Amino acid sequence: MSGAEVRPARKEPGGAEVRLEREGPLARIVLSHPARRNALTWAMYDQLAAACERVAADGSVRVVVLRGDGGQAFAAGTDIRVFTGFTGPEDGVAYERRIAAVHRTLLELPVPVIAVVEGPAVGGGLTLATLCDLVYCTPDAVFGAPIARTVGHCEAPDTMARMMAGFGRRLAMEMLLTGRLADAEEAYRAGFVTEVVPRERLDARVAEVVERILGCAPLSLSAFKELARRIDRALGEVDAEDVYRRVYASADFREGVAAFLAKRRPHWSGR
Repeated sequence: MSGAEVRPARKEPGGAEVRLEREGPLARIVLSHPARRNALTWAMYDQLAAACERVAADGSVRVVVLRGDGGQAFAAGTDIRVFTGFTGPEDGVAYERRIAAVHRTLLELPVPVIAVVEGPAVGGGLTLATLCDLVYCTPDAVFGAPIARTVGHCEAPDTMARMMAGFGRRLAMEMLLTGRLADAEEAYRAGFVTEVVPRERLDARVAEVVERILGCAPLSLSAFKELARRIDRALGEVDAEDVYRRVYASADFREGVAAFLAKRRPHWSGR
């Protein structure tokens, strides 16, 4: 593959952006927010959706690699500052709907998607990894959704279902109920991670996998993706908006956001 083409998105203050880079039939989507371990802002979510839509419309793309910028993190979830403007339960419902629409653009890509994880893939970062077909990570990678310990909101049912499918129900529920993170080896043993690769070998290993994918029949791969999407579609049929309203309207959610931004431990009240 040759003739790299880079199509950067407009940066926000603080350097936050999602870049779409092209190298022949390979498209790289790079999450970049170095000041906050690649945590996703509203604009980054919009840029991610736009990048996926451009890839889906480009018939010359055969494989996508999704990774974080800088080698220190895949993505540390949603930038918590997104939540500071929430005033009631409908803000939480609107947030979940908007994020779900972004996730669909990644899920519906007609070509294989490889997550390359270095460092943390947590919260919204873990969700993005669950939407990918293959996950290659470095030994220092960690995975989880510690929101019950940090901010006090909830996960969407389709994300929970993908966590259960990827990690197994018991481990996924332990991660959610205790807020603990799974390291790379545990995630590999559970079946969520495809392979743990030494950092110095990571790019070469991903390149090998890309080449193998490019050697496969495109229609077969698109058929696998479409059938997987049809199986996945049932995951989104669970009605969760009443749960979203209860959690996002809670005093605990407001306390969690305030505590996270103040870098202190939250004081949960159960209200």
